[in-house]
Amino acid sequence: MARAHWRIDELPWDRFDAGRVDPDLVPLIKAAALVEYNADDYTAYLCNVFKDDPEFQDAAHGWAVEEVQHGEALGRWAELVDPAFDFRAAVERFRAGYRVPIDLDASVRGSRTGEMIARCMVETGTSSYYAAIGDSTDEPVLKEICRNIAADELRHYKLFYTYTKKYLEREGLNKVQRLKVALSRIGESEDDELAYAYYAANAPADATYEHKLYNAAYMRRAYGRYRRKHVDRAVAMVFKACGLKPHTRLCTLASSGAWWLVDRRARKLAGQTL
Repeated sequence: MARAHWRIDELPWDRFDAGRVDPDLVPLIKAAALVEYNADDYTAYLCNVFKDDPEFQDAAHGWAVEEVQHGEALGRWAELVDPAFDFRAAVERFRAGYRVPIDLDASVRGSRTGEMIARCMVETGTSSYYAAIGDSTDEPVLKEICRNIAADELRHYKLFYTYTKKYLEREGLNKVQRLKVALSRIGESEDDELAYAYYAANAPADATYEHKLYNAAYMRRAYGRYRRKHVDRAVAMVFKACGLKPHTRLCTLASSGAWWLVDRRARKLAGQTL
C-alpha cells in the first residue's frame, strides 16, 4: 500500500480547463484537501490503538501515504483554480484549530473491531463522495483526480474490512453492536472536522469560526452532488461491514431511506446562500 498506484505529476495537468470549473465546487475541494492531507494524525492514533499489531501498523502507514497524496493533488488543483489560495498555509490554519486526539492507547469505539468498522465507514463516505464529485464536474483534471481517489478509498475500505474480520474473530461483536458503531461514526460526519476544514480553507483571516455556519456552507455544496447510485453503493458497503447482506430487500429499503434523506437535505439547503 505504501507504493502509490498513480503519481501527482502524471495527472493530465495540461488538460486543465478553467472554463469548465464549477465555482461552487472549489470551496469543497479546498476543504477536502486539508482533511486528506491530515492523515498522519490518524495514523499515529491507529498505531497507538494497535500497538501490538506491526502488520496493521505497516498497512496504516501505507494508507497515510496515499491519503496525504490525495490532499496534495486536491491542493494543487485548488491553487491552479485560485492562485490566491495557499494550500500549505491553509493546512497550518486547519491544524492550529483542529487536532485529532492521538495520545490514546485504546479505541474510542470501545473495541478494535469497532475501530475497524469506523474506518470502513470513513472509507465508504469518501469513496462515494469523490465518485459523486467526479461525476458532477466536467473539468478534466479534477475528474481524473476524483476517479483515482475514489478507487483508492475503495481499496482502503477493503483493507480495513480485512482487519475487521480479523478482530471480529477475537472479539465477537454481534451485528447489532457493529451496526451501532457504524451509525455512530456516520453521525459524526457533521462534527467539527469538515466544518473547520471548510473554514480554514475558505474563510477570511479575520473570520471567527462558527460550526453551524461553516457546516451548513459545506453541506449545501456537498449534498447536491450525490445521485441515487452513489447512495446505493454506500449503503451496500455499510451493510457488508456490519455483517449484513448487501443485496437484499432490507438493503434496498435502507438505501431508499438514505437517498430520501440526502435528497431532502440537498433541497432544503439549496435555497440558502452560504
